[in-house]
Amino acid sequence: MDRRRFCEQSLLFAAGSLLGPAAALAQTPVPYRIVRDIEYARVDGLVQRLDLYLPADVSRPPLVVWIHGGAWRSGSKNKMPLTGLVEAGYALASLDYRLSPVAKFPAQIHDCKAGIRFLRAHAEQYGYNAQRIGIAGSSAGGHLVALLGVTNGHPDLEGNVGEHLDVSSDVQAIVDYYGPTNFMTILKQSTPHGLGVRVPALKLLLGGRPEDFPALAKLASPVFHVDAQDPPLLMLHGDQDPQVPINQSHELHARYKTQKLDVQFEVVHDAAHGGKAFYDEQRLGLVKTFLDRHLRGETP
Repeated sequence: MDRRRFCEQSLLFAAGSLLGPAAALAQTPVPYRIVRDIEYARVDGLVQRLDLYLPADVSRPPLVVWIHGGAWRSGSKNKMPLTGLVEAGYALASLDYRLSPVAKFPAQIHDCKAGIRFLRAHAEQYGYNAQRIGIAGSSAGGHLVALLGVTNGHPDLEGNVGEHLDVSSDVQAIVDYYGPTNFMTILKQSTPHGLGVRVPALKLLLGGRPEDFPALAKLASPVFHVDAQDPPLLMLHGDQDPQVPINQSHELHARYKTQKLDVQFEVVHDAAHGGKAFYDEQRLGLVKTFLDRHLRGETP
């Protein structure tokens, strides 16, 4: 890959500058650069790309992969809200993936796993540590990171996208921001407003309502894949979410507890579907502590 094709930017931030309270994650925010539009796979004539946020003067930083939301039908890698983690010394990758107007499930998870394989295969080239990878995402991206994390090595979900099929797509920590977890129950739990958003989104993703394609809906639902080998999970969900009912996170939390797995559930009181409260100093600090423990081996 010719890295000269990609635009690299050096971004320098001082404490209390553009990022506001997120900068408090590091006493002296680490400067970083962005390598944009790295091609990680080609599939069905489409090029899938990612952006890399690389902290300066940090030797082999741990890697976290961000997967965006947008009801599986919109959104892009360009909006990555965890720059505070980059300032704290983490490498971040933000992925694009095939959206549902272009390809139905499981195309989205196949692309995400291909992105993990690419990032692990190119760790030496870009200088981060990919032995233990964390993943994070919001809404539809929260669904995808949860599904990715609880299906390490799943034959039907690995896919054959990309050039690194011999490389593991396993991840070692999951941060799920208000993502759906059970397509078989989400509509029954939803408000009328939520149904107005979720029914057309699921029809586009699955090809119809979940009850019309129960096998596919269960394959796409993280709660049906949880077992004793799954990686640690942190969930954040607003108790006033009108689009993805908080019971979706309660369901995944319960499955993790049943298996006696490492799980944290942060209820963001009075929060709806996303917003600044999820990425303020307190919550970014919570995420960093979780990732420090499971990617760096640090104890609080």
